[in-house]
Formats: sequence, structure tokens, C-alpha cells
Amino acid sequence: MLREVERHFDLSELTQQQQLLADLGSIDFLKAVLSQSGPFGRVAAVSSFGAESAVLLHQVAAVAPQTPVIFIDTQFHFDETLAYRDELVTQLALQDVRSYSIDPLSQKRLDPARMLHLTNADRCCHARKVDVLTRALRDFDGWISGQKRFQSSGRAGINRVDWDDERNKWKFNPLADWHSDDLEAYRIEHGLPHHPLRQFGYSSVGCAPCTSPIAADEDPRAGRWRGTQKLECGLHRNPNIIAASVA
Repeated sequence: MLREVERHFDLSELTQQQQLLADLGSIDFLKAVLSQSGPFGRVAAVSSFGAESAVLLHQVAAVAPQTPVIFIDTQFHFDETLAYRDELVTQLALQDVRSYSIDPLSQKRLDPARMLHLTNADRCCHARKVDVLTRALRDFDGWISGQKRFQSSGRAGINRVDWDDERNKWKFNPLADWHSDDLEAYRIEHGLPHHPLRQFGYSSVGCAPCTSPIAADEDPRAGRWRGTQKLECGLHRNPNIIAASVA
């Protein structure tokens, strides 16, 4: 049976940990976060196995390959994403990848025809991603995200150590200060495969119905929910962003 993690937010503790971990490289940062004797408790990595996922997963595997890796299966992923997930799990020898999806009763109640994304993308994301992640993280004290500041203006202010006040848990962004060139250099150095859709102009890969390729001069996330004001799925409540589209 899962235990519901209960923890109270302490601003002074958050500030202290931000200062302690500020100057660590990403590997040492992950060692501190994933330490069994550290202050953060049980921590899981959350990955979409998207276009930029390989670097963080490689580092997690190098530090602690037994770390639980949570994959939210929205049931709308590209086939290429599922194949890429399986390839990375094998190549990196990840030992505990856990897949979570919307439960059948919720799907029957909220999206029986699997068409909700066409009429209300926010509700679709909430049902198939946000609620599912909240359930998946019940047994953990914190989670590791692959967010980076360069990805969009809304993510420009994220911290490497943060607090997920929606779920009352630690949140870590080890690669927050990395740039696209850093990711590519690391990928080449360690022989990590590209997501198959990168060659077709997909710089950020989410659900198939809501993801499109981008032009060379566009923001890396411009292909997500194209033509709407929606910027995020809601998993990340970053400051000063629109996390949901205007009704």
C-alpha cells in the first residue's frame, strides 16, 4: 500500500538547500538529491522520454540506476516516443521505470470518446497528466524534472531546487541552467540516441494530436498546442506563465 507523504513547506529550508546545491554540477547535484541519507527523502525522476530526455536519464542512471522513473502514458504518445522509451530503458539499464495512465473510471467519466483534447485541451491535460502524476507521486517526497530555462520564456526563471506547492513536495530541475548546445555535446559524448522525431523538426515532443514541428526561428516549444494560448500542460506550475488556455 502506498503511503501518502506529508511534509510542511519551510521557506528557510528551501533557501538553505538552494544555496547548498547552487554551485554543484548536475552529477553531484543528483548525488545529493538521491542520497539515501540526504534531507529530501524518497525522490523519483519524471520523464516524458521526449526530445531532450536522454541526458537527464543518463545522469540519473549513472548516479542511481535504481531510481524510480515515472512515465505518464497519456495514451496519445507517438509510437516513436514509446519506442524511444524502450530504447533508452535498455541502453541506460534503468531498473525501475513505472508507467501510469488515467484510470478507466476517470476516462469513462471525463473522456469516453477520447476526443476531449479537441474541445478542451486543459481538461484533457489535467485528466491524463496532472491527476495521474499526483497519484504517481503519492509515495514520494520529491521529484526530478527535465525543465530548462532556455526552453521558453515561461521557464526562464525556474530554480534548480524548488517546492511543488501543488503536491507539497520537493521539486528538482538539475539541468535548469543547461543550453541546447550543452545537451547536444553531452549526447554526442555519451553516444545517446536522438528522439526519432527530431529529424522531422520536432524540438519538443508531447502527445501526438497536440504536437507539431517547428520552424528554425521558432521557440523550442512553439509546436505544443499550436494556435492556442496554452503554454504548459499543468504539470509544472512555473511563475509568471499561462499554465492553461483561456476558456
